Amino acid sequence: MTKELIEQSRKRPAFADVALITTTIALVVSIAIAATVVSIGIARADTLDHIAQTSGGRFAFAAFLGFVIAGAGGLTAAMLRDGERND
Repeated sequence: MTKELIEQSRKRPAFADVALITTTIALVVSIAIAATVVSIGIARADTLDHIAQTSGGRFAFAAFLGFVIAGAGGLTAAMLRDGERND
């Protein structure tokens, strides 16, 4: 009896596939909308144009980009332990 109940609980209901597909589509649409809104906001702000016109702004932008890349590398290194992946 217990094994039968365990096997029944492992089976996925038929409507779970519909929910999975609907959620995936909603996530893709939401990401597309967010990327569009951010792109329009960046285009209207013209902040990169102002930064590029000043010499100090170029250095600040380059330093920021360098810190982002170094942080990503540091985060990757922190996730590794003794050359093995932590899954």
